[in-house]
Amino acid sequence: MNGIKSFASKHPRITAWIALAIGMVVILLWASRDVGLLPGQLAALVVATILLAGLCVWIIGWEDNDDETQASASDSKPAK
Repeated sequence: MNGIKSFASKHPRITAWIALAIGMVVILLWASRDVGLLPGQLAALVVATILLAGLCVWIIGWEDNDDETQASASDSKPAK
């Protein structure tokens, strides 16, 4: 359990990607259970969903980078 906690604290974006991908794939599989997709089609949708989850985490991370950039810029300004 401590290994999972340390991994999550060291790699928060990868952890968010894994958690979001699992949730999205579960919802995809539940929603498509009666559609009659072929196994290859379902596999392609699962892969696309996992990539989409990674893209979502990456885009959300842009705001974190902006906050860090602004904080470091304000720290480096000389005091008047």
